Amino acid sequence: MTKNSKTLSSGLEDYIETIYIAQLKNLPLKGADLARQLCVSRASVSEALAKLVAKKLITYNSYETISLTQLGIEFAQNVYNKHHTLKMFFEQVLFIAPDEAGENACKIEHIISQNVLNRMTEFTEFCRQNEKFLTEFKKEITRK
Repeated sequence: MTKNSKTLSSGLEDYIETIYIAQLKNLPLKGADLARQLCVSRASVSEALAKLVAKKLITYNSYETISLTQLGIEFAQNVYNKHHTLKMFFEQVLFIAPDEAGENACKIEHIISQNVLNRMTEFTEFCRQNEKFLTEFKKEITRK
C-alpha cells in the first residue's frame, strides 16, 4: 500500500469497509445506497468517494456502481480483518453480546496497532485450545 492510502480517517475506513462487504456479497453499490447504509448525507458520500478515488482505492462516477481497485481491496481486507478479529475476541473470549462486540470492534479497528491485534489473535487461539481456561473465566464473570 502506498503511504497515501495508509492515512485514511476512521470515517473513510468505514466507507471502504462497507464497499468491500457489498462486493463480497456481490451487491452493486451506488452512492445513495452507501448514504443509507452509513446514515450520512449524499453530500458526505460524494466528498468521501472523491477522496477514495484520489487515493486510487475505488473507481466511481455518479452513474456507476462503486468498485474497489486492487489497492482498495487490500486496504479494505485489512480493515475488515481487524474488525472481524476484534469482534471474535470480544464474543469468544470476553463473552460480550454480538451487537455490543460489533459496535466496539468498529470503534477500535481504527486505532489498534498491529502488535496489539496480533496478541489478541494469539490469545484467542490460546483460549480456543484451552477450553477449561475459558470455561473457568465464563463462570467467574457470570457470578458477578
